[in-house]
Amino acid sequence: MRNLIVILLGLAPLASVRAADDIVIERLFGPEVPGKYKHPPSITELDNGDLYVVYYGGAGEYASDTAVYGSRLAKGTSQWSRPAIIADTPNRSEGNAAIWQAPDAVVWLFYVTNYGPTWSSSRIKYKLSTDRAQTWSDSDVLAFDQGSMVRGRPIVLGDGDYLLPVYHETGEDREKTAADTCSFFFRYNHETKEWTESQRIFSPQGNLQPAPAQISDNFLVAYCRPGGDFESNPNRFVIRSESHDGGHTWTKGEKSQFPNPNSAVDFIKLQNGHLLLVYNDTNVGDRMPLTVAISTDNDKTYPHRRNIVNKPGDTAAYPVAIQTRDGKIHVVYTSEDRQVVNHAIFAESAILGHTIK
Repeated sequence: MRNLIVILLGLAPLASVRAADDIVIERLFGPEVPGKYKHPPSITELDNGDLYVVYYGGAGEYASDTAVYGSRLAKGTSQWSRPAIIADTPNRSEGNAAIWQAPDAVVWLFYVTNYGPTWSSSRIKYKLSTDRAQTWSDSDVLAFDQGSMVRGRPIVLGDGDYLLPVYHETGEDREKTAADTCSFFFRYNHETKEWTESQRIFSPQGNLQPAPAQISDNFLVAYCRPGGDFESNPNRFVIRSESHDGGHTWTKGEKSQFPNPNSAVDFIKLQNGHLLLVYNDTNVGDRMPLTVAISTDNDKTYPHRRNIVNKPGDTAAYPVAIQTRDGKIHVVYTSEDRQVVNHAIFAESAILGHTIK
């Protein structure tokens, strides 16, 4: 069957995925939903089959009215709920949010609150829900260190601990990060309920927003967004680091094979053990195309690659990927100058066998 990409301009049922090699893209929320700015999204599957999406929004990236919004697609329905505020610090602006349900069914909302003119003044907060994101606890602070930020959700390690990817952003320029911007992880001991910090990942131009995957008990790989400015740079690539002790210590960040225009990536391990990286496959332009690459040999090679979004003149930014229990892969991202939240749905077979020349 001929490969097909369906672009849906309204809300659409998941049943519209008609074949194993199809890619369906839903436009979830745009400027018609209050708050022009919507960025970046995060998604989780709840234990009852609902999907839940969060993002932070308001008048703009640093606007004082920004808050974290949440929306639900109840299992068996085709209509996402109208986004509602689930975190809002009085007199402060909110930032990146990540949503995730842990194995014990507790839903964690991690998010950033900004206390100054740049992200180097931010801290990480969190809220908990024990009723599938219907109600939330009061907020608490995870990281008091100024410049602490979150972008991705945790992964569950083989020993049951949670590994939350975070980063420390430095610099007072809104258009670039300083070279000592670095990635690290908070590890949550599921028995003691305590968080501890891993060793930090440094690289020559800095790196941020790590996305980890556990290959084996002790071996983990993380892909990170490179630091620096937003000028085109043919020498800018996604940063890669390894851990050989279960995520406690990490190697120096090195350039990977994947080009990058100073944009976030996501990296997940699929149910069959394959690895999936979603990223912007360019380093000389805007955040387009949005590309998915799959490794079937534990991160050694990525022969399977496909642009799932390629709309010149637009951006497809800050992707977050999950695989739901039915095997489908979901990627949420923003477009149209961070005004629209989108949701791509496809099977792994939509990527396997494709190559980018």
